[in-house]
Amino acid sequence: MGYLLLVGAIAAEVAGTTAMKYSEGFSRLVPSLLTVAGYVISFTLLAQTLKTLSVGTAYAIWSGLGTAAIATIGVVFMGEGMTAAKAAGIGLIIVGVVVLNLGGAH
Repeated sequence: MGYLLLVGAIAAEVAGTTAMKYSEGFSRLVPSLLTVAGYVISFTLLAQTLKTLSVGTAYAIWSGLGTAAIATIGVVFMGEGMTAAKAAGIGLIIVGVVVLNLGGAH
C-alpha cells in the first residue's frame, strides 16, 4: 500500500508542478489553485507513505521520479530541448530509483 500511495504522491506533485508552469508566476487563478492542490495532496500522500516506508527511500523515489517525469513532460509537451546530458541525467535518476528498490528499500 505504501508504494501505491507514493505513486499517487508523485502524480500529484507532477500535476502541481506542471500547473505551476501555466500559473505565470501565480498570476492566473486556476493554474495557481491546481498547483496548491497538487502539492497539498502530494505531501499528504507522502506523509501517509512514511508510515510504511523509510523516509530516505520514499523521499528519494518521490523526488527522483518526480524530477524525471517533469523533465520528460517539459521535453515532450512544452518544447524544451533534449540534450545528451539531460537524457543521461534522467536515465541516472531512474537507475538510482531501481537500485534503491533492489537494495532493500522494501
